[in-house]
Amino acid sequence: MLARCAARTCALLTLCLLGSRAQDFGPTRFICTSVPVDADMCAASVAAGGAEELRSNVLQLRETVLQQKETILSQKETIRELTTKLGRCESQSTLDVGPGEARAGGGRKQPGSGKNTMGDLSRTPAAETLSQLGQTLQSLKTRLENLEQYSRLNSSSQTNSLKDLLQSKIDDLERQVLSRVNTLEEGKGGPKNDTEERVKIESALTSLHQRISELEKGQKDNRPGDKFQLTFPLRTNYMYAKVRKSLPEMYAFTVCMWLKSSAAPGVGTPFSYAVPGQANELVLIEWGNNPMEILINDKVAKLPFVINDGKWHHICVTWTTRDGVWEAYQDGTQGGNGENLAPYHPIKPQGVLVLGQEQDTLGGGFDATQAFVGELAHFNIWDRKLTPGEVYNLATCSTKALSGNVIAWAESQIEIFGGATKWTFEACRQIN
Repeated sequence: MLARCAARTCALLTLCLLGSRAQDFGPTRFICTSVPVDADMCAASVAAGGAEELRSNVLQLRETVLQQKETILSQKETIRELTTKLGRCESQSTLDVGPGEARAGGGRKQPGSGKNTMGDLSRTPAAETLSQLGQTLQSLKTRLENLEQYSRLNSSSQTNSLKDLLQSKIDDLERQVLSRVNTLEEGKGGPKNDTEERVKIESALTSLHQRISELEKGQKDNRPGDKFQLTFPLRTNYMYAKVRKSLPEMYAFTVCMWLKSSAAPGVGTPFSYAVPGQANELVLIEWGNNPMEILINDKVAKLPFVINDGKWHHICVTWTTRDGVWEAYQDGTQGGNGENLAPYHPIKPQGVLVLGQEQDTLGGGFDATQAFVGELAHFNIWDRKLTPGEVYNLATCSTKALSGNVIAWAESQIEIFGGATKWTFEACRQIN
């Protein structure tokens, strides 16, 4: 009798608590409560268990779970969108992506500062890539023209055949780049297509570079040791040249060179000399929209050079430690001078002299945004201040022009790295 009463009590409690909405709670658990036989079981159960409060709590919990589920779904969608955008950015990354590189800003580190100061490049990654491809193609075409001139003087059917083949490949690459430009302007093409096209073009450029380099090696033994130039077609943190000799201690110097560049903003770093404990012992740099600067022991003087017009220019800087007096010459004419540039600080010996990159550490720490882009030749250093007449002889390619008594431009003294090229050229032919 008692068991049957308990069973009826449980059944009635269930009906009273859940009624017709029991299905709203999902999986259901039944709870039995003992009450007197003659009592109103529904009223007693409500008073004892607080059924309405329980139901309210359950509904609130369920609503909270549903809200959290919606939040999670929304966050998943956001993650998918960000992943897609990241994939597009990666697919349009530039050719010179390397360790610590591929950002579009940065620059020479100021004393006591850990951030870069190079002006931001306004071009998009895809546009920057196309611009770099165009520069590389132009460089290869120029080298091919030099090979053509060489082949006229040294007639060889094999050389002519290779020249024609390389010219054909360069024409094909130019058509590919032009097609890619048109596609970008029309807003067509996706990340996958961008990556595939870039890989194909890079592969073809690498092949061309190797073939042309092989041909150029055949000229090396037939040219004078100073009749060559260095070419840095792209902003990278791995393309540079190193001078095999270091500098002695100097209380005065003159540094001269021929430069050709159309890079903007800033042509970069034609050369840098670092010593233990001082990465900016002697540096020539043009970064961002600032004028070219000469750094001596991290002290700076702004120079009046304007050279990024795509033409060859001869530049010289003289300096003496006494009062830090300096002079700057462009194309044989003095354009600026000053004093108090690192006065009474001798240039320290036993350092590393690099062409085409700015050193943040001894012999390394290169930043692509500071790299020199263009062509460089006849880099010479003297341990004295040259006279205006001597500078003019250099700029006009006079037979009286001197070679550097500390660093003389000689092919045997230059090591190249990372794809920088070294090939026959005589800067003076431009004005003779």
